[in-house]
Amino acid sequence: MDKLTDIRWLDTVESTNDEARKAVGELDNLSVIAARCQTAGRGQGDHTWHSRPGENLTFTVVLKFGCEGGLAPLAARDVLLITQAVTLALRRYLKGKGVSARIKWPNDIYVGDRKICGILIENILHGSEVAASIVGIGLNLNQTEFPPDLPNPVSLSLVTGRRYDPEKELVRFMRILKECAGKTNTAGGRRYLDRTFNENMFRLPS
Repeated sequence: MDKLTDIRWLDTVESTNDEARKAVGELDNLSVIAARCQTAGRGQGDHTWHSRPGENLTFTVVLKFGCEGGLAPLAARDVLLITQAVTLALRRYLKGKGVSARIKWPNDIYVGDRKICGILIENILHGSEVAASIVGIGLNLNQTEFPPDLPNPVSLSLVTGRRYDPEKELVRFMRILKECAGKTNTAGGRRYLDRTFNENMFRLPS
């Protein structure tokens, strides 16, 4: 338990998003389920997320809106704010390590032309509002060898030449995410997220 958030580490799970969805009713805003080994991690669409056990960060953050202890109410039409807050938090975290990163639409993080992080966001709606968001994040931390069929992966260790403690790095990231997610509470914060996201986002040629 960190002073800022509840982080639950599990040794092995199929998917941290699935675990978070099953427990979402009992989890507080900004609770985290993290796995040392994820056997069936999912990416966008039908993609899977490959991560060597114990080397990277594979975790899910639960964001809650419009409830006691949660973030301000969020209309379903404004769900892009969640992507903006999460991707900008990841970019700021990497910048703190001396790494310049960009956001590939809609929710991958690239260093140069290589992918360092993927995000899978699943929203739970209540009428026209977002009740909760299940934010799965796979961040390549220490892995230095990847399957040959993965397109241009990279890790923080490959970029910086250092190794990192996953548990300590998750706490550091969550401090940043808490601040970025809090910007969804105000009109000024939402404008900041939208502007900064667009300044640092790119799309692959169609």
